[in-house]
Amino acid sequence: MAAQNGASPHATIAPLAPAADQVFATVGEPLFRAVRAGGYRKIVLQVPAGLVRNAHDLAARLRNETGAVTLVLARACFGACDLPSPDEAPGAEAAVVLGHAPIPNVASPLPTFFVEMRDPGGDPERLAQIVKDAGLPRSLGLVASIQHLDLVPPFVAALSRHGIAGVTAPGDRRLMYPAQALGCNYTTAESVASQVDAFLFLGTGRFHPLGLAFAVDRPVYALDPLRGELEPPIDRGSIVRRRQLLVASCRDARRWGLLVSNFVGQDRTAMARALQAKAAAHGREAELLVFGRLDPNDLLGRDLDAYVCTACPRIALDDSELYPKPVLTAPEFLMALGELPLEPYRFDTYH
Repeated sequence: MAAQNGASPHATIAPLAPAADQVFATVGEPLFRAVRAGGYRKIVLQVPAGLVRNAHDLAARLRNETGAVTLVLARACFGACDLPSPDEAPGAEAAVVLGHAPIPNVASPLPTFFVEMRDPGGDPERLAQIVKDAGLPRSLGLVASIQHLDLVPPFVAALSRHGIAGVTAPGDRRLMYPAQALGCNYTTAESVASQVDAFLFLGTGRFHPLGLAFAVDRPVYALDPLRGELEPPIDRGSIVRRRQLLVASCRDARRWGLLVSNFVGQDRTAMARALQAKAAAHGREAELLVFGRLDPNDLLGRDLDAYVCTACPRIALDDSELYPKPVLTAPEFLMALGELPLEPYRFDTYH
């Protein structure tokens, strides 16, 4: 992932992407040149919801610049765990994925060009002043979405000039870069939680800060780098208590459904089988249910008391109210069986 390929400056820190994949900071000639060099005749383009508006213009650019037939995958995209499959785009020889970095321990179904859409916006000095004026703790763990990772080093330096320590660290094998956040994995934060008083997320939206709050027992703030808006800390106690009450309500459940994803980056069949054995050891029944994109209606009418999601933990945590029966994460299931205590609460970190 050399600089001439348009890779981000962090890429040399942890060049862990599978060999068939290439990583680019943004859309441009380096990407087009790499696609042309591959000689691909048909490619599929995948974009997250926030970039759908520009998807068709980009598809036209790819066609014009590379000469390849370009298909746009219409379905929603949840991340680099949810890559286009050959079945979804028959005949496609490669994929272009926007807005995500590779997950190093996930093999892509097709040769994949990851375009991380790095955004250099945000004034580090202004943002550091906002943090200081808000009276945040003087030791902060920093976590960022992939788009804003380039801001982290200058922001750490700016914080230091204001007497605030910004702490970053690499994560486990599922994370490409230090300080990176994934919805299922916050090990870049978990590894430094004992060293900091709070965490600050650089990015937009509530998805990552909420996951971070589940994963670490520290206050979690969020700062929009472009707007300079600092959100108040998430009430972790409240969201954890709601999950603990749900777990307690499932302690007498006898028949369980173990939800197993067939997404290449979310398949934890081995875990589901281990949980099935745990259920049997406690005199419970547990059936494995395989799915691709889970719809609440898929769980209607089943003679089951509760479910365990072994796919993305955010399905259980964020969408709980959508389902007709309780849906727990794997650690929560072990709490319901009495194998783990309710405290401390354990986030289902996807390794």
